[in-house]
Amino acid sequence: MKLILLGAPGAGKGTQAEVICDHLSIPAISTGNIIRAALKAQTEMGLKAKDYIEKGLLVPDDVVIGIIQDRLREDDCKNGFILDGFPRTIPQAEMLEKIKSDVKVVNFEVDDELIVARLSNRRMCKDCGAIYNIKFHPTKVEGKCDSCGGELYTRDDDKLESITNRLK
Repeated sequence: MKLILLGAPGAGKGTQAEVICDHLSIPAISTGNIIRAALKAQTEMGLKAKDYIEKGLLVPDDVVIGIIQDRLREDDCKNGFILDGFPRTIPQAEMLEKIKSDVKVVNFEVDDELIVARLSNRRMCKDCGAIYNIKFHPTKVEGKCDSCGGELYTRDDDKLESITNRLK
């Protein structure tokens, strides 16, 4: 199965992708996670994306398209995949259609007020990447990851100004 999950940031695409991927044994490919990994590793692409992400803007198509093409060529995508956060623009959709034409799409529609509540309260583990929400899914110990004990932080794109820009 080849599936695209569309919707606003915080709509639940990543959460649902995990459930589906576990059930079907296919990879979830999150553009955001790939870009954040590149930022952490300070790759050329990550450095290009850094300024855009810190301002709550979308990373340019040429950067995103390149990383997605590379990822879809990997062996674990042979039996299918779920794309989370891609495509976001017409050029990205056109490129995907050229290389993978048999992809199904699910669109998540969530009220902006709920999205703001989800994202502004989201926390991520610095060590293992686990995601929590201090309002809807808090950790057992405040500020500490339940999985590995790592420190939690708020991503730059989960700050109110960035959330507002992303929703526009």
